[in-house]
Amino acid sequence: RNGTLGERNRASKEKHAMQTPVLVLNTNTKREQGRKAQLGNIAAAQAVASIIRTTLGPRSMLKMILDPMGGLVMTNDGNAILREIDVSHPAAKSMIELSRTQDEEVGDGTTSVIVLAGEMLTVARPFLEENMHPRTIVMAFIKAMDTAIETLENIAVKVDPMDDKVMMDVIRTTLGTKFVRRFGDLIPEIAMTAVKRVETEEMKQKVIDIKRFVRVEKIPGGFLEESKVLQGIAIAKDIINPNMRRKVVNPRIVLLDCPLEYKKGESQTNMEFSKEMDFEMALRMEEAYIKRMCDNIIAMKPSVVCTEKGCSDYAQHFLIKAGISVLRRLRKTDNNRIARAVGATVINDPADLKEEHVGKNCGLFEVRKIGDEYFTFFEECKNPKACTVLLRGAGKDVLNEIERNLQDAMHVARQLVTDPRIVPGGGASEMAIGNALIQKAKIIQNIQQRPFEGLAAAFEVIPRTLMENCGSKVIRVMTELRAKHAEGKSSNWGVDGNTGEIVDMSDIKVWEPISVKMQTVKTAIESTCMLLRIDDIVSGLTNSQQ
Repeated sequence: RNGTLGERNRASKEKHAMQTPVLVLNTNTKREQGRKAQLGNIAAAQAVASIIRTTLGPRSMLKMILDPMGGLVMTNDGNAILREIDVSHPAAKSMIELSRTQDEEVGDGTTSVIVLAGEMLTVARPFLEENMHPRTIVMAFIKAMDTAIETLENIAVKVDPMDDKVMMDVIRTTLGTKFVRRFGDLIPEIAMTAVKRVETEEMKQKVIDIKRFVRVEKIPGGFLEESKVLQGIAIAKDIINPNMRRKVVNPRIVLLDCPLEYKKGESQTNMEFSKEMDFEMALRMEEAYIKRMCDNIIAMKPSVVCTEKGCSDYAQHFLIKAGISVLRRLRKTDNNRIARAVGATVINDPADLKEEHVGKNCGLFEVRKIGDEYFTFFEECKNPKACTVLLRGAGKDVLNEIERNLQDAMHVARQLVTDPRIVPGGGASEMAIGNALIQKAKIIQNIQQRPFEGLAAAFEVIPRTLMENCGSKVIRVMTELRAKHAEGKSSNWGVDGNTGEIVDMSDIKVWEPISVKMQTVKTAIESTCMLLRIDDIVSGLTNSQQ
């Protein structure tokens, strides 16, 4: 009997030990699990989407954001808005990342991707509340993505990227929703010229590197109409000595990335002098070294020398005597741009200079004053493969917005050159995808059918938002648009963002590159699937946050 009592006590102790909660996670962390985490993620994504929903389409509103440094951002570019917003929810952070990815990859569609992803998660919510397994919804969405991409490829029209008219239509569509729309064709023409100028061919592939070889110089003041793409390069630098020439026709240009002065020691240089003449001798050696460098440069008979490092007064003396203008402390990127434009090679040591390293493709070197800054122009270059875009405008905020719009336009032009297929804009492509998904859903027998149909409804958010933003009767127009697509005659029917009426996109020339649409659809669906599969959120809080 004692034995059984002892066993009972032991058993009750073990049971008690099992009931004591074991704390694995740090007590400072905040944890959400299961359904609560999923619904929280959806709510966060909806909140992000609702912020920028009003910035979609030609009748879009601008957002004004004050960043922590006190700077002002006025824009309707989805990526620029979300970049400035500080969020703490992990799902909202993930949504903001989508917009950045879209901007880096294709340059346009940053608002659409967020609005679409937010709507897809909203559509998935009722299925989660009915206890449908997230994996089922995800499988249906991934299947739907293949159908969506297939539909885009079917409705795409192949065009000639060299045809300026088509290129202008596509760029106009991109900029039709932006601030610069009121300035007519000025910005689209600048974007198209800049992209065509930097186009090169490497290994039988077209390469357009906007980031490295198109530099946008924003100069406040003047009129926007004075903005232009230079047939060459402009740099915010002045010559280093007033006795140098400020204007040279057909200059010979030498580019260096070494200092035109005596080498300084890295940290500390010790010299020991034993005789009184030694100090003078050391100075003479320095002077001889600089003179030798200058003689090597002068032997090439250049009229302009640009270096990324410094240039001492002693070196200037020799170069001025030879009639050479010098620019010093250029950025590496600027030097590379000049090299591409004037056909020069950047050299590390003046002793290695040869005739083929000298740039001879520049027609005019001139230093001009614009506003209160000096700019050096390398103009009238023969077939330059790099260029500078000069933007003039009223104020800094306006110029920043114009630059953002111009970057979008150049990215879209680049996409069109690399993949010359276009799809209708104005919500027409989304409606065509929605229609294709509804047709496909009819032949799906299993439980995935309902999420499939739900995703078809999510794609309608783009045309619907366009209607909401220009104040038309959403329900009536939406029903008409659905009917037009259900007839199956044409997939070009969409919403005119200005009037809110249904029009054929080929009539009002609203086209978008297929790569932009594909990226939007893929990014939105993949991120939705990722957020739906999260069922546990652990966020470590610091003491101050608690």
